[in-house]
Amino acid sequence: MSQQETILRSAFAAALAVADPKEIVPEYLSKIFPLGSEPKGKCLVVGAGKASASMATALESHAKTHWPNATLEGLVLTRYGHHSPTSDIQIIEAGHPVPDQAGMDGAKEIHRLVGELQAGDILIALISGGGSSLLTLPQAGISIEDMRKTTEALLRSGAPIEEMNVVRKHLSAIQGGNLARLAIARGARIEALLISDVTGDSPADIASGPCAPDYSTYQDALDILAKHHLGTNSIPKSVLSHLERGAAGEIPETLKVGDLDNTQVKNHVIATAYKSLEAAADYVRTQGYEPVILGDTITGEAQDVGVDQADLARQYLMKTIGAPIAIISGGECTVTIPDEVKGRGGRCSEYLLSLLAASTDLPKIAALAADTDGIDGSEKNAGAWFTPAIRQAAHEQNLIPSKYLSEHDCYGFFAQLDALVETGPTLTNVNDFRIILLDR
Repeated sequence: MSQQETILRSAFAAALAVADPKEIVPEYLSKIFPLGSEPKGKCLVVGAGKASASMATALESHAKTHWPNATLEGLVLTRYGHHSPTSDIQIIEAGHPVPDQAGMDGAKEIHRLVGELQAGDILIALISGGGSSLLTLPQAGISIEDMRKTTEALLRSGAPIEEMNVVRKHLSAIQGGNLARLAIARGARIEALLISDVTGDSPADIASGPCAPDYSTYQDALDILAKHHLGTNSIPKSVLSHLERGAAGEIPETLKVGDLDNTQVKNHVIATAYKSLEAAADYVRTQGYEPVILGDTITGEAQDVGVDQADLARQYLMKTIGAPIAIISGGECTVTIPDEVKGRGGRCSEYLLSLLAASTDLPKIAALAADTDGIDGSEKNAGAWFTPAIRQAAHEQNLIPSKYLSEHDCYGFFAQLDALVETGPTLTNVNDFRIILLDR
């Protein structure tokens, strides 16, 4: 393994480590429930997301040592393959990013459990990225098949995740603060722990905010569908009718800030993409690189972002002298796939292939892009990487990046070069991670 590859992989590992639920969940539980104020009696634990099962494992471990008088029970939904062992909290695996019946059944059971809370009980919600699809419990009149078709249409349209979630939370009986609304009506205390995979880290956006007040409206959801030209040809009539009735005031809005007056509801964001970028920056600094963090809010078409960051790398090399540079960024790009194209891979690999194609004049550049949950799009890799040696190998094998980009087959390109990042499910999720090494 070359030095550049080692640094790329180690930087990604540092980013993952700082978002490890085994470390951060106990830390925050000690702050929320300090010595002398530990939960006593019934403590219902529910949640959803790619990291939520591992969060439940960490919570159980902490409770067994520090909460001797608490009775734990509950249910957490996670993506297939992201299970983590628990004894008191049931874990159900379900479909993501397109919801399935297992997720709907699990969400229905979570709704039932929260509806049985009593005054004085504690509800702990373990929420992480991926929860929007997993916590699928449609409002009356909308089927799981309707939700699936709507999600697929939004995914193919290239709509940013924030816009997708505005639509989905207005179709949900749980998201958009509806889970908190149900618990508030029962007189329970609500403590939500959130691992953020969204730009801005707003609790309303993480897994579509099941316990957070929502800033969006039914009209916003309709406007998003119109913006992406999604109408009766791709969105079920039941969905459009529901949103139209909501916009007309016939259906109650999602939870708003004013609804939380005199309630016991707190949302705690315990891990963010930016903290992971900082951890990677600390690591590369020890390797002699000067880190430049672009931020965790970079969005847009993956191929466009790859071209933009190639231009940025060029500018840094022209304008600066001294130590080599590591450009680090996060955020969630999109990939818009034409109907006639199947595609293989995901937004991280597509960004990286675009960067490779746009940086032929930068022979020493090396880079890695990967999703921190361990799954990048349609395949089982987290992302991909390249160094000058990988670029040379692609040339020798006559692998033309532009051809693979046009076919949206970034997975096929990097697989032939043995340049995929394969971690398996990481059991956390703080959005995408990108790093570019610029050697002098």
